[in-house]
Amino acid sequence: MTLASDLDLQQMLTRERHRIHLIGVAGSGMSGIAALLLELGHDVSGSDKVKSWEVDRLQRLGLRFQTGHRAEDAHDAELVIYSSAIRETNPIRAAAVVAGQPLVRRAEALAAIMGGKRGIVIAGMHGKTTTSAMAAHVLREGGLHPSHYVGAEIPLLGSNAHWDTRGEYFVAEGDESDGTLRLFRPEHALVLNVEEEHLDFYADMAAIEAVFCQLLEQTSGSAFYCADDAHSLRICARHAKPISFGFSEDADYCGTNIDLRDFTSVFSVSRRGEKLGEAVLNVPGRHNVSNALGVIALASELGVPFPKIAASLARFQHARRRFEIKYQSERFLLVDDYAHHPTEISATLATARAAGRKRVLTMFQPHRYSRTKALRREFGRAFDKADRVVVTDVYPASEKPLPGVSGQTIVDEIAATGHRGVSYQPRLDRLHCDVGNMIAAGDLILSLGAGNIHEQLSFLAADLVIAEMLKAIVGEEGDVRLYEPLAKHTTLRVGGPAQFWVEPRTEAAFAELIRFCRSEKLGLFVIGRGSNLLVRDGGIRGVVIHPCGGEFDTIEVSGNQITAGVGAKLKQIAFAGKAAGLGGLEWMEGIPGAVGGGLRMNAGAMGAQTFENVVRVRYLDQEGNAHEKTPAEMEVHYRHVPSLERNYAVSAVFMGKPAAAEEIERRLDESQEKRRTSQPAAKSAGCIFKNPTTIPAGKLVDELGLKNTSVGNARVSEIHGNFIVNDGGATSAEVLELIAKIQETARKQRGIELETEVQIVGEEG
Repeated sequence: MTLASDLDLQQMLTRERHRIHLIGVAGSGMSGIAALLLELGHDVSGSDKVKSWEVDRLQRLGLRFQTGHRAEDAHDAELVIYSSAIRETNPIRAAAVVAGQPLVRRAEALAAIMGGKRGIVIAGMHGKTTTSAMAAHVLREGGLHPSHYVGAEIPLLGSNAHWDTRGEYFVAEGDESDGTLRLFRPEHALVLNVEEEHLDFYADMAAIEAVFCQLLEQTSGSAFYCADDAHSLRICARHAKPISFGFSEDADYCGTNIDLRDFTSVFSVSRRGEKLGEAVLNVPGRHNVSNALGVIALASELGVPFPKIAASLARFQHARRRFEIKYQSERFLLVDDYAHHPTEISATLATARAAGRKRVLTMFQPHRYSRTKALRREFGRAFDKADRVVVTDVYPASEKPLPGVSGQTIVDEIAATGHRGVSYQPRLDRLHCDVGNMIAAGDLILSLGAGNIHEQLSFLAADLVIAEMLKAIVGEEGDVRLYEPLAKHTTLRVGGPAQFWVEPRTEAAFAELIRFCRSEKLGLFVIGRGSNLLVRDGGIRGVVIHPCGGEFDTIEVSGNQITAGVGAKLKQIAFAGKAAGLGGLEWMEGIPGAVGGGLRMNAGAMGAQTFENVVRVRYLDQEGNAHEKTPAEMEVHYRHVPSLERNYAVSAVFMGKPAAAEEIERRLDESQEKRRTSQPAAKSAGCIFKNPTTIPAGKLVDELGLKNTSVGNARVSEIHGNFIVNDGGATSAEVLELIAKIQETARKQRGIELETEVQIVGEEG
């Protein structure tokens, strides 16, 4: 193998043309190298496990891309460049070693490319990407035509890397994570901060400082540093040409009169006691003001007039994933940030708090097991400005798990500080559901982490767009909630979340919801009190409508008839009849559901059925149009009403019969006594199975000896064999497994096929 030390890499990359292959080209760092090489005229190929937006852009510029890593894809390369994430066992890297092809790391290539110009390295544990982008932007606006390399997508700059033949300077973000910062020999260095980080690579703080010291020893021009950072001050002040910036009165470039507004920062700048003027930074946060002061110092020393610098800062826009607004409305603000170190998290939360929203809700994905373990206590103190925090499991970033280290580690540390609003969600795919169900008008929702947590915020943002539309339909009196746990709304107390939970208060709003779901191709499911319903653990995608309150809870008596909305409880109909001296409705006292569910299933008890008392039903069809029909005009069966399968009842008129108060009271007492003695008081969905023609389902289960049989926390009631009860914490999967066990036993021992009466809906968990 040809060693990098044997090559004149700068000559090769900046003054010659070669065939070069990049392993891991889809990453933000390697894609930037590819962009530079293409602009320098090289024949560039690349490979990665997946394709990215950056790869699409690079292909349009001439990149030859292959999905996956195959040795033959780089067999003719005159140079192979690989990222830190690429291991020695990678097929292309291993083949290059065997074939003797020159093989260099990303940072070696970047340092060599920078050597072709007057290099400016932006270094530090936090803020490098934002500051590098800001510096490149200000120098570009100042007419210096800098080349740049930044470790993220930069919409303002057009790309994350660019080689400009017109300018002398090259601004690059220096990566300290693997020690390769020592490879750079820039003209100028700008050090933002130095602290404990990347302890998977460094033994201790002394090792970190050694790398920064070597960078400064190799910096021929000025060393710009933050005077407010103790480590930077100690390390950089010894340099031959130190220039400080920050909020300290002793800083060469000092920021004062800082006014942190919603998403801008206004501050005054002085240079060695001389006032330069006021600057407006179009990104939020005190930490970004500090970063801007570093850029002001750099640009000023390079000869850019302050008015031009100030004008450029006012137009600056964040890099991707740096306090990036993903969704904004009058009610909600969703922001994503790359912060994954305690210091970064504290600064980002301070910025979020300064936005003036009612609450700050945070979802966090720890990055690397080693960092989580080493900085666990610092993480615990970093979330004090968040009202609620939901932590998911660790993003490994190629690390192997460490025993006893997980997202729960950080949750425990946060709770130990006295924070009462922290929880753990080990499943990343459920994270946006946990946070989404907490949100209320006025909240700022923040996703933090260097892994893939931003995808969860994107899911939440997409659903929030729909939720806001649904809220506009139901108005202030109605309610819309995201990812509402259906276990809260079923009598069995199991079931996953409803993607959109909507409570209309009027028939007009209900009708408009039907039309909206139809036009947007959203699934629609209507739920009443949730009896006779089993929702799977994955919940229900689409809109779940719960008509309640307002028009839907009304009960009116006129003569022998009672008109009730679908949200009214059947028990209330029975007692409304009692108050009006109307009998024949007493059996409804024993039904736990509402009018809507009673109509849909033709529910019954005490030998009676709902439709025996129904005079007419008012319903909405699939297009939201209202109709009224009598039972004779509808298809009605035992525990099944096909006419209401695709139509949605909104009210019904029930017929009672005049009866003596004593008689009504007696029948109500009988219903209550039968329910008390024959039905379990524990949480249940009602009868699980339809009665076979030969034997009642409950008696069959009893004869099969299955009472008290359980799966997990789901158990067959000892009181009634046709009831499955939730002993606390049961899952839908456990209930379904128990149902299947009963059906299998009935089939094998009695040859009876038990059909479920309970409605089973939703997706697997």
